Amino acid sequence: MLFSTSYKTIQDATEFLFKEKGSKFFAFAFHINQEDDFKKQLILLKARYPDATHHCYALVLNPDKSFQKSSDDGEPSNTAGKPILRAILSADLTNIGVVIVRYFGGTMLGVPGLITAYNQSAAEALKLALVIELQIEDQYQLRCEFSKEGDAHRFLKLLDAKIQGTNYTSELQIAFLISRSKESKLLELKEKFYFLDIKPL
Repeated sequence: MLFSTSYKTIQDATEFLFKEKGSKFFAFAFHINQEDDFKKQLILLKARYPDATHHCYALVLNPDKSFQKSSDDGEPSNTAGKPILRAILSADLTNIGVVIVRYFGGTMLGVPGLITAYNQSAAEALKLALVIELQIEDQYQLRCEFSKEGDAHRFLKLLDAKIQGTNYTSELQIAFLISRSKESKLLELKEKFYFLDIKPL
């Protein structure tokens, strides 16, 4: 379990153009919920800028930022992807992807110059974004006898739970989501609604 009950991400996509010694760095930041979302955006950007020298990127997923991925796309090792990733983490953001499309301007920037250019491009694109804070939600399952269905729904209403699915078999089964900030309230209500079987999924 995480100590935090919320995480920060961005609401809308942003763009920023950084220029250095003739090279152009087009930075794109956007919200994603899964890696496939990022892959679709990367494909679109490669199609939009097919003649670019590099399409470097970084992405971070999950409330605890446990999924992190980056690519230098042909730039010297650790001069592009990692600096972009550091910009995302420095902004304390997750569920976000940043792609930087570079057009080489004819002058070599060197390793320090590349690191600065990619990091600054990403950071500036992120500064333009509207940062939003979202609640972390955890999934649970409720089980009870059919005669307790009314109590089950009262329990869920008190938690402002989001019902994901209901299954009627030999008993009533309800899958639901609640904000992690309601965890202590859930434990408190479990004592009152002791006849309901509540387990995390």
